[in-house]
This record gives sequence, structure tokens and C-alpha cells, in this order.
Amino acid sequence: MELLKRKILEEGEVIGEDILKVDSFLNHQLDIEFLNEVGREFWYRFKDEKVTRILTIESSGIAIAAITAQYFKVPVVFAKKNISRNLDTEIYTSEVFSFTKGTTYQIKVAKRYITSQDRILIIDDFLANGRAVLGLKDIIEQAGAYLVGVGIVIEKGFQQGGKTLREAGVNLHSLAIVDSMRDGKIVFR
Repeated sequence: MELLKRKILEEGEVIGEDILKVDSFLNHQLDIEFLNEVGREFWYRFKDEKVTRILTIESSGIAIAAITAQYFKVPVVFAKKNISRNLDTEIYTSEVFSFTKGTTYQIKVAKRYITSQDRILIIDDFLANGRAVLGLKDIIEQAGAYLVGVGIVIEKGFQQGGKTLREAGVNLHSLAIVDSMRDGKIVFR
């Protein structure tokens, strides 16, 4: 997606060789006009998959998933990282390690929001090592639902997540794949 690549080059900030800061438009401040284009692109790539739900993980994936869901006309379910008193007691859980935060989370989804009849599309902002997607995939499998695919805004191609998911047969579509970030320069695949 050329618009995304241009946005990354113009507004992204490289920190070291493994952090790409895009918080000015993707995961802190949101550029809604741009995200509408992202949502439309995900719809275009997965429109024939008969998606019944979009699944993401809090918090950065929620905005992207919600905008994408408008094109599919389906609900968004997001896995919660923290327990709250109003969370159902009947839940699916999985363990996820966050590359960005360096923390392991127990993610949770209420069982009533995913059924064995669902065809689920996972949407997220970044793919690094693939742990968030694998945790969400685990929840989908626990529910007996079907994973139709994974839509990622930015994949770090120099980390193992994309390779791991593709080798597992996951229908993965990343809108931009960054192959390297050295000396402040971004190289796309």
C-alpha cells in the first residue's frame, strides 16, 4: 500500500534497529481519513472470505479493527489484557508476550462473543514476533471458530512473526513490510 509507505517515510521515526514509531497517525494520535483507506484495503483483500467477526487485541488494534469492520458490516471483538469486574466468567484465555512492552499478558475474550459458527479476521497494527496473532489464533481454535486470515498494517519483516504465520498456513496480508531499519533509514520489501 503506497499511501502507507509514504506515511511511514514522512511521519515515522526509527528508534534503534527494531522500533518504528508511528504514533502520530496509527497508535496514539489517529489519522481517521488514512485509517479509512487502511480499512478499505483490508476489506478489498478479504472481501470474499465471508467474515462474521473481526478480532483484535487491546489497545492499538481496536481503532483499525473498528474502521475495517464498517466495510464488512460485522462486529469487532477485542481481547482484553486486564481482568475487570464486568468481564464474563466464561472466557477463553491465552498467553501473549508483547515485544513492545516486554511483558507477558493473559488475554481474555468472553465465550459469548465467539462461536464455532464464526469466520474470523484478525486485524492488528504491527506484526513483530507474531505472539499476539498466535494468542488470538489460539482463542479462535478454543472456540472452534475458523480463522479466515490476518490483516496487519505494518509487518517487521526482519523479525520472525510473518515467517512463522506463513509457514503455519495463515492467510496473512501485511499492508507494508519493513525489511530493515538501519541508521534511521527504512527499507521496504
